[in-house]
Amino acid sequence: MELETEALLQEARESIEAARTYRRELQQRLKGLQLARQQIKDSAALTRDVLEQHFNDLKGTLQKLLDERLVSLLQEVDTIELESIKPLDECQKLIEHGVSTADELLREGETAIHSIPGEENKKLCSFTKKALHIQLDSLPEVPSLVDVPCLSAQLDDSLLTIVKCNIFNHGTVASRPPVQIEELFEKPGGILVKWCKVDEDFVPQDYRLQYRKSAAGHFEDVYVGRETEFTVLHIDPHVDYQFRVCARGEGRQEWSPWSVIQIGRSTLVPHEWSPGFEGYSLSSRRNIALRNDSEVGGVLYSKAPTYYCGQTLTFRIETVGQPDKKDSMGVCVEQQNGCESLQRDKAVCVSTNGAVFVNGKEMTNQLPAVTSGTAVTFDMEAVNLGPSNNNEGGNFKLRVTISSNNREVVFDWVLDQCCGSLYFGCSFSYPGWKVLVF
Repeated sequence: MELETEALLQEARESIEAARTYRRELQQRLKGLQLARQQIKDSAALTRDVLEQHFNDLKGTLQKLLDERLVSLLQEVDTIELESIKPLDECQKLIEHGVSTADELLREGETAIHSIPGEENKKLCSFTKKALHIQLDSLPEVPSLVDVPCLSAQLDDSLLTIVKCNIFNHGTVASRPPVQIEELFEKPGGILVKWCKVDEDFVPQDYRLQYRKSAAGHFEDVYVGRETEFTVLHIDPHVDYQFRVCARGEGRQEWSPWSVIQIGRSTLVPHEWSPGFEGYSLSSRRNIALRNDSEVGGVLYSKAPTYYCGQTLTFRIETVGQPDKKDSMGVCVEQQNGCESLQRDKAVCVSTNGAVFVNGKEMTNQLPAVTSGTAVTFDMEAVNLGPSNNNEGGNFKLRVTISSNNREVVFDWVLDQCCGSLYFGCSFSYPGWKVLVF
């Protein structure tokens, strides 16, 4: 009986715990629903504000343009009127002068006809000569109405139809941005951001990625281009960063709406070069090394063994110097001070001329020579653990992939012991080489 009671109690406890878990999961989903609801409401309110502001700006601009055009046309009317009236004014002055002369002549003629007898011949003779001199048969020409301007306004009513059509089709409202952030991958001192388009009808020409360290800060552009992924560097570990992306459609100037903001963080220790090594100067974050002195040499190692299998290690050449066959960039099991290059045992590396070395031996396959901007990546994964059954005598094997300029070399690196993490390093014989690691 006691056993049965104990079993029932245990079953009840398990059911209670399951109910707690179930309630906790449902509450999490309620929070998710609330966030989704808030996103819809906030984005709708923002969209309303954007639309109202845009159309108010359009109305103001259109009113200004129409007013300016009206003033310009009225000025044209004024100019044509003034220029057309001017010759008519001159003609009017001439006619009025003729009328005045004729009036005066008429008065003189009347006086001559009704003059005192004995003086009429003299006055009539004077009047006749004056009349002949004035040329009473010469009249100024007055332009006909068809020969003078008749102003009018030509207004194309189709403009209203065109404007109406454009206004009716101006602007769209989308329920989702055309691109969204797909994944965020943590990197040592960085975050790899991948995005994709979610609107099948949208043809992207360029993408634009922004990030900010806190919600109170300003978003900064970190990438503009055609790629759909980018590694954002200089990321502080254990700090939340916000990311968003938008796109520009083919043949368009304006950018699309921003994607939904995604939050990412990196828990991985940033890759750093070891400070204080002669011949090299480091950036403030110690992820960039510059070879600045050819008098002293050797391998510059990482501060700690921070490279782990399954990660991607990248060396990006920022500036180049004179190449040398002993130059190297790669990884190693341990630091060996006094070596001039990583072309040695327990190390794999690439020279600046593209040669690949495994445990100090040059491989037949090689990569292109590096130039400014070249990125050389190392990817490794464990092939087998424990004692090896092959004739090489190794008991730990890593599958190594080294890539550069769309070329890659793949090989197995056999070590005599299991290695959880690796150092990285570089060596350059001549100054001028600058390399970023991430």
